Amino acid sequence: MHKQLDEMSAQVQRHAAQKSGGILPGVSLFVATSVSYPTSIVYHPMLCLVLQGAKELMIGDRLLRFDPASYFVASLELPASAKIVDAGKERPYVAVSLALDRNRLAALVPEVPVRPDGHTAGFAVSPVTKQLLDPWLRLLALLDTPEDVPILAPMLEREILYRLLQGPQGGVLRQIARADSRLSQVRAAIAWIRAHYDESIRIENLAERAGMSPASFHRHFKSATAMSPLQYQKMLRLHEARRLLVVSADASRAAYRVGYESASQFSREYARMFGAPPSRDAERLRGEGIGLEQISSVA
Repeated sequence: MHKQLDEMSAQVQRHAAQKSGGILPGVSLFVATSVSYPTSIVYHPMLCLVLQGAKELMIGDRLLRFDPASYFVASLELPASAKIVDAGKERPYVAVSLALDRNRLAALVPEVPVRPDGHTAGFAVSPVTKQLLDPWLRLLALLDTPEDVPILAPMLEREILYRLLQGPQGGVLRQIARADSRLSQVRAAIAWIRAHYDESIRIENLAERAGMSPASFHRHFKSATAMSPLQYQKMLRLHEARRLLVVSADASRAAYRVGYESASQFSREYARMFGAPPSRDAERLRGEGIGLEQISSVA
């Protein structure tokens, strides 16, 4: 597999330098030449494959690390803190991601035999396989022949999804393909929280939207996201506040805009999550040249 990873890494670095990343629908290319401080991000359903270097994610109370021996899948919209932990100018961090299309997964599910699955979370890191790397290598090769993308890319994406459904996260991916699954019910509640993150929420109302009892909803939500609904909302609020602070150092205004009634509570919770008070953290981010495009919005 090392040869495959090296070929893919070289391909991504070359095309990232040429800014030709957008040729493959749903595919993003990433190259970084240095380690990073934790960065706020809201992941959408996606597969991330690290080709070189390593990254760490904090999602809820879970710390994940993935590198070329593994891949990461998010099947829900997840607020996270991410940092690159292995990168350098001579050997940069290199990764690719693929947005997971629910309709394409749903079309493929009936054709893939059901395999036992132990994952209940809406995200996980799993060991990478040669079978998963093969279609990725051919997909990235299309960067050199963009005229072939409309015909060949959908077939290679289908093969990648097939390999994922065969793997240890296949059960969770089957759930997001089904509208009546517990994970899809949790996603419905997540969509509401994301649209109303700056408002007060009641577990009973969210449970009703998800079609579950409050106790069942709380249990399934935490199993899927590694956090309670209120913790999820708080992370969205703090991530959005951090994004706002990049353009304005006014912490009080950011706190009220994301739904906090107490500026002191906001400052405490912000420092607990990001390691520094709001104004100091924002000053550091601006000093490092981190802009809005590197800090995901909750929208």
